[in-house]
Amino acid sequence: MSQKKSKSPSKSLPHPGFKSVAAGIAAKEGIPLKNAGAILAASSRNASAKAKKANPRLKRVKGK
Repeated sequence: MSQKKSKSPSKSLPHPGFKSVAAGIAAKEGIPLKNAGAILAASSRNASAKAKKANPRLKRVKGK
């Protein structure tokens, strides 16, 4: 019987940052960086309560 090890949130890799993630979205989707930032911001605003509890910085993203 193998046991699954749970990952602790404190031992996960640090977040690369808003601009870096937006650049990744822009490259993947083939859209301008400004539009990718808007997609990322919308995703951050719509994050679940559990996600916001795990990462309180998601609360910093302002609405339109």
